[in-house]
Amino acid sequence: MTEEKKEILPPPVLLSAIICDRVIFDRITGMPSIIGVLETISAPKYPARHGRLSFFCELTNGHGEQQITTKLVDVQQEDKIILEQVVQAKFVDVKQVVGLGFGLEGIVFPHIGEYRFQIFAGTNFLGERRIICRKIEPRGEKR
Repeated sequence: MTEEKKEILPPPVLLSAIICDRVIFDRITGMPSIIGVLETISAPKYPARHGRLSFFCELTNGHGEQQITTKLVDVQQEDKIILEQVVQAKFVDVKQVVGLGFGLEGIVFPHIGEYRFQIFAGTNFLGERRIICRKIEPRGEKR
């Protein structure tokens, strides 16, 4: 009986990671348009609910079909997972760049501070993007 050797291929390479209001993919070309890039969430009180945001990433050097996961983690709470979303990415060629958009609705940020969107291919960590939540004074209110 011969054992088949399973070839272990390297994970994809993360080229970019962007947090934004929305990602629109052109129906004909598949080209993405990134609307409203975000680095900070500002709210008058916490916990704060953010109605909708998107996470966009570009990957290359992928092999065949890969499970890609994004997790939003709370850095202050030992990387507690706030949300997780999984998609399948198909790489036809290792030189291909695949753009993925994750639409995220109703995210609740429990407190001010730092959060991170982390990207994984299977169990391989590819990278992350930071977002900061800060408290602001409501308009018209003064201390």
